[in-house]
Amino acid sequence: MKRVMIIGAGKIGETAAFLLQQSGDYIVTLADSNDALLQKCTDTRIHKAILDVNNAASLQQALEEQDIVLSACPFFLNVKIATAAASANTHYFDLTEDVATTNAIREIATKANVSFMPQCGLAPGFISIAAHDIAKQFDTLDAVRLRVGALPQFPTNSLMYNLTWSTDGLINEYCNPCDAIHEGERKEVMPMEGYERFALDGVEYEAFNTSGGLGALAEILDRKVYNLDYKTVRYPGHCHLMKILLNELKLNKKREMLKEIMEDSIPFTPQDVVLVFVSVSGMVNGRSVQRSYSRKIYNQAVGGRDFTAIQLTTAGAACAVIDLHAKGLLPANGFVRQEDVAFQDLINNRFAVYYN
Repeated sequence: MKRVMIIGAGKIGETAAFLLQQSGDYIVTLADSNDALLQKCTDTRIHKAILDVNNAASLQQALEEQDIVLSACPFFLNVKIATAAASANTHYFDLTEDVATTNAIREIATKANVSFMPQCGLAPGFISIAAHDIAKQFDTLDAVRLRVGALPQFPTNSLMYNLTWSTDGLINEYCNPCDAIHEGERKEVMPMEGYERFALDGVEYEAFNTSGGLGALAEILDRKVYNLDYKTVRYPGHCHLMKILLNELKLNKKREMLKEIMEDSIPFTPQDVVLVFVSVSGMVNGRSVQRSYSRKIYNQAVGGRDFTAIQLTTAGAACAVIDLHAKGLLPANGFVRQEDVAFQDLINNRFAVYYN
């Protein structure tokens, strides 16, 4: 049995610990510096450890006892965990959406004897694996569009939004430059721009640029596609109000204040829906073709416990790639991109069942 440590006992980390432990194939340790968070995990089969990732010696010692580590921490802690994993020869996975963090981990991987696979969640993660799989079916590519939304089922406030995952990650996506390919040229575009409206299953949505969701897809498809972009999906009206907060009130430059305001004012909801949509167009056998992939995943009960859709899609995707790695279906060392995962291997994995 593989020994896995999950660092970060928040909603996603605790869900990943539960899913891996429930499979019966992993010895799972959930670690965090906050004992109160650890105590919320009542599954006695999951080992618990107080761990401060800022203590490099303690972190490395803890990882030396593990085969695999999954960081479910805020992105700004991941380089410390990856550095310790390299020294401890422990395979590393994370959920980060932060591009700079991923680039730093890529550099760490060049000097290590184990594998490093960041961006293993929903977006980046599952969405880019699905998009890459469809793109490979084309002779030439025109446009690849990725759209993902983590939304409340029953929005009631003016923002038409509830908190469902990391506030740090959300702010990071809304404020950082976004990778894209526009008219054949790879470039950075501004967040909250590129506004569009669309309907799916009779429901109206809006979408706009956000950072990090493409993973390595822009690198892989550079000079192979005319247009490539990733946009976050929200209910109509959200983007306009957020641009007032971020740009006109300049809260994009006061991220800690913005985080405090959002967590104090926007309630969490357990009744959510995750929307996943990929559209690819191009040429197949001399004919112009468009192919799409669409899913809506709702909160549901698993193993007698209630989980949100964002918990199951994010933790499920991370557990799936860890499982594929444990089975020898992914590289055993070096930097591993999400697009190195075969989509059929992923979607048929027991931890990705929530996408079906």
